[in-house]
Amino acid sequence: MAEKLKIISLGGLNEIGKNLTVYEYGGDIVVVDCGMGFPDDDMYGIDVVIPDVSYLIKNQNKVRGIFITHGHEDHIGALPYVLRSLNAPIYATRMSAGLIRLKLEEHRLLDKTKIITCEAGDVIKAGKFTVEFIHVNHSIADAVAFAIKCPVGTCVHTGDFKIDATPIQGGMIDLARLGQLGNEGVLALLADSTNVERPGYTRSERSVGNSFDALFKGCEERIIVTTFASNVDRLQQIIDVAARYGRRVAVTGRSMENAMKVSTELGYMNIPDGVLMDLNQIKSLPKNRVCIITTGSQGETMSALSRMAFSTHRQVDILPGDRIIISASAIPGNEHSIGNVINELYRKGAEVLNERELALHVSGHACQEELKIIHALVKPKFFIPVHGEQRMLQTHAKLARSDSARQTGAVLGQFHDPADVADEDMIGVHPHLPGQLCVGLEHALLSVDRDEELGLDQGVDDLQLLLAGVARHVEGQLPLVENLRPLAV
Repeated sequence: MAEKLKIISLGGLNEIGKNLTVYEYGGDIVVVDCGMGFPDDDMYGIDVVIPDVSYLIKNQNKVRGIFITHGHEDHIGALPYVLRSLNAPIYATRMSAGLIRLKLEEHRLLDKTKIITCEAGDVIKAGKFTVEFIHVNHSIADAVAFAIKCPVGTCVHTGDFKIDATPIQGGMIDLARLGQLGNEGVLALLADSTNVERPGYTRSERSVGNSFDALFKGCEERIIVTTFASNVDRLQQIIDVAARYGRRVAVTGRSMENAMKVSTELGYMNIPDGVLMDLNQIKSLPKNRVCIITTGSQGETMSALSRMAFSTHRQVDILPGDRIIISASAIPGNEHSIGNVINELYRKGAEVLNERELALHVSGHACQEELKIIHALVKPKFFIPVHGEQRMLQTHAKLARSDSARQTGAVLGQFHDPADVADEDMIGVHPHLPGQLCVGLEHALLSVDRDEELGLDQGVDDLQLLLAGVARHVEGQLPLVENLRPLAV
């Protein structure tokens, strides 16, 4: 029987966060991303949630590298914990590598870890795999997608992305390369599902600058802005508008300070002379000459904005009249924490503005029309939606079966459910841990329990699909489906 390509999601399915995808062919494994997640409200005493990587640890002799799409915590945050048990080289672009180095240095792992810096267009050989870096737009600099090739075929893994025709820097997503891959033939597309429920297109990052300008212009109060620390383009726009209206900028929050340090050193930010100031000096300036950029857009308990709101920040007290701009959207699950901080800011007499009032945030994720463009360009044989909760994955599968991508078969999985591809006409899927596996067909959604084996005589147009539940997990090895055969459509 021909060698099969296994695609195993150890995180990032049925949730937002802790993204980690395993590609395995023969004796080689490549890992895409290694992210953390936020704890649920009932996880008392838990600060970080990381993927279960026991399968990788048991097969670490096969792991040829960890490839990072971008430097957000839900894609790199688990690295310091995973690398304690798994020794593998990390391949990442400059911004991502810079953030990873800071993280590993803090955990005293930097000297033990090999980090290879890559650029869009680079092709890395990893055993029987080759991994090509492809430039995409996202809410952090240097984000990439991957074209992962092995003898079975090519898989395109988008990572987090959107199509931004007017980015602050870095140029537009490389649609030409994605289209070229589509013409060459793509076996499977794994694509970001975060914004699949939103119609239309995601607005450009550049549009946020106009909203900042309107809020800074003529304001006589102190301005405090919170946003995602890694959004370098957003930070650049805040600093530019502050300088335009004669304000000095102070930064507070360790992750914000680290992101600005890395991005400035690597040339991703250009800070005008004389604009940055030490936080301890803000009281020496009038209110209308001060802008503070802070962490805490998600209501994190120990973040700088939360400590300001609850009067535990050693350097900044919220004053009546302070204009506080929340330039971020709530990550699902953080709404309650953010609400608590906002209520406390109001209690102190501050003016709080967020994306409900003005266009203060744009997403870094593609909406429906952008996703349709990617599907139409890549033209995959199979589609596996990733990076989303169950409703998002199913909505994305439905989108993949729309007129623009009607030749695609959609495969929806759970954690640890490997998709085995033997050739372009055959795909088998089986669970690694207890749970259910869902596969979307043209007009049906089928659920298959573990230990149940079944053949389907339905298909999506010319797709020949086999769904099989297989034997239990034995001694850490993923069993293969025996005697796979394509079914008549």
